[in-house]
Amino acid sequence: MSTTPQFLSPSDAAKRLGVSTKALRLYEERGLINPTRTAAGWRAYGPDEMSRAAVIVALRSLGFSLAQIARLLDGDTTGLEDALVAHEAMLEGRIHQVSHMVERVRRLRTEIANGQTPDAEELARLLAPAVEPAAAFDLPWPWGGERFELRVIRPLNYIVGPLFSGKTRLARRLASELPNAAYIGLERTKVADAGARLAGDPALEERVEHSLAWLIEDGASRTDALITLVTALEADGPDILIIDMIEEGLDEATQYALIAHLRRRAADSRPLFMLTRSRAILDLESVGADEAILLCPANHSPPIAVAPYPGAQGYEAVATCLAPPEARARTAGVVAVRKPAA
Repeated sequence: MSTTPQFLSPSDAAKRLGVSTKALRLYEERGLINPTRTAAGWRAYGPDEMSRAAVIVALRSLGFSLAQIARLLDGDTTGLEDALVAHEAMLEGRIHQVSHMVERVRRLRTEIANGQTPDAEELARLLAPAVEPAAAFDLPWPWGGERFELRVIRPLNYIVGPLFSGKTRLARRLASELPNAAYIGLERTKVADAGARLAGDPALEERVEHSLAWLIEDGASRTDALITLVTALEADGPDILIIDMIEEGLDEATQYALIAHLRRRAADSRPLFMLTRSRAILDLESVGADEAILLCPANHSPPIAVAPYPGAQGYEAVATCLAPPEARARTAGVVAVRKPAA
């Protein structure tokens, strides 16, 4: 594809804006931007579209839904106050985390001044959020008792692997080993008790409806699967949630809205572990500093942390495990079963 300095290809435009090409395509689908076309029919982003896209990216980082952004670009400020309040709460949560890290740095400096030298691991832990617990345990079948250590827990954690890789068993074991963690399985999609639960808890119902309003504004469909999932996310209780196949029962637009919502609230929410095989949920181009990927390899070697860039150990294996939402929808409800070896 040939472009000029004034007109950028989708990949170059995405790099300059700090987003993925999928995000640009989503903005176009929602009518927020309208890139020109080359003579060969390729998309090209000129100065005007880049300027408009930069505004969209900035507003997105402030927590605005795509529908809110569309209204703002048209001069309608409806919902502006609520969005800014939510963003203010997120920033206050980050300030709290940074303040805690500053205090830890001061304490280490005091120890150094007193002749106590910290080791490399202690220094590395300065970069870890204060909520990160560590877990170490013997892996269940199919790993055969190998030792596993989880040293870093981010606000958003993905568990990925092919069929029969053991990712569900790993998730269940994490739920039993991590302090005050809960596993939310696929049975959630078959139990229609969210309505009764919400009716008995007005405060929870208010939080759920607030989140649903944002998600629906961002293109999600209001379904029982989404309501049940959001209810689990908003309910008080466990410090860590581990959710099996988070995309189960959700269409493509809802998945995109959901992951944007989870990223928006990640800094001031409890950590999430999400089993997924959907490219909408785990877009490797969009993984940020608050996110981590755990791969369960097909050969049943111990799970490994995977950095989200090509060439990193396990990156290609993760990429091959992921499929577009429409492909995942064709296999919805298919459960693979393998009996343990005798």
